[in-house]
Order: sequence, then structure tokens, then C-alpha cells
Amino acid sequence: MLRQIQAILLFICFGLLSMGSVYAAGAEQLFKFYCAQCHGLEGKGNGPNVTESFATDPRDFTDRAEMEKLSDADIKNVILDGGPSASKSELMPPWSKTLTEEEVDTLVSYIRKLCKCQAKQ
Repeated sequence: MLRQIQAILLFICFGLLSMGSVYAAGAEQLFKFYCAQCHGLEGKGNGPNVTESFATDPRDFTDRAEMEKLSDADIKNVILDGGPSASKSELMPPWSKTLTEEEVDTLVSYIRKLCKCQAKQ
């Protein structure tokens, strides 16, 4: 019985330790699924949806100077409420009914990694 309990605890601990890497991969997966179609896999604003006839230029998340002008709350609000909420393109959809707040926070952190920059305070 004691060995079974130890095995269960070891399994739980291993699962919790591996969640960190799953969480990190989850950020990239979220970005690829929800953002990359317009913003590109590397966040440069050149996703496969962006053609000559595309009505706007998606934000280049790798543009450090521009991204440092934004607070994390600015980015989060556009993800949640869509482009028009920040006087940006209506092609940027609101994700508030699709993504959890935790997922949005994960995306904001991932976007900060793409720009290698700090948020405006």
C-alpha cells in the first residue's frame, strides 16, 4: 500500500513538473492557432492571410520600438475586445468569448518574448 501511494505521489509530482514545459508550449500553440494567420508564425505581421488585398497591416510584434509604446494592458485589451476597441482594424476580432483570461495573459507574455521588450509602464 505504501509503495502504491509513493508511486501515485511520484506520478503527480512528475506531472506537475512537466506542466511548466507544456505551459510554455501552450503559449506558442495559442499564438499559432489564434494569431499567426495574420501576424505570422514569428509575429512579423506577415501571416498567410495577409495578401495585397488585405485591408490592413497587422502589427509586427518584433518591432521593439513600437511594442515598447504599449502596456501589457493595451495588448490584452485588443486581444479581448478586438481592434476597434483601440481604434485599430475591425479585422482584429475580439477573443473574449473564446479565450480565458489566463490564455490571454499567456499570449501577452508570448508577444513580449517576440519583441524582446518591456511593457510601457
